[in-house]
Amino acid sequence: MPRPRKWRRVESPPRVTLFKPQGVPARELAERVLPVEGLEALRLVDMEGLDQESASERMDVSRPTLSRVLAAARKTVAEALVLGQALRVEGGDFFVDPGPGPGRGPGWGHGRGWGGRGGRGPWR
Repeated sequence: MPRPRKWRRVESPPRVTLFKPQGVPARELAERVLPVEGLEALRLVDMEGLDQESASERMDVSRPTLSRVLAAARKTVAEALVLGQALRVEGGDFFVDPGPGPGRGPGWGHGRGWGGRGGRGPWR
């Protein structure tokens, strides 16, 4: 019986989940799937410029695992670009953990979140 896969930490879900060549209807395109953790690895290493050790700590995986995820993601993106295919971001073994940020403190109403006077949350 294979070992269960470890869930990878992702700081935010992708805002856009489909990329395709302009001017070609999506129904006419072959499609490649990029797992969400692959996009996160690309974001951390290629966009934010982190080294693989730091990126692996942020995703809560080992460095060799990050290296494999990153290599597979780069291959998928390159194939989609070169072959003119659609690229869909979905699936994978991940959980969303935004980490410490504005409005996420131990106090009541402290920080710069949605709360406070005149706050505009997503529910308004």
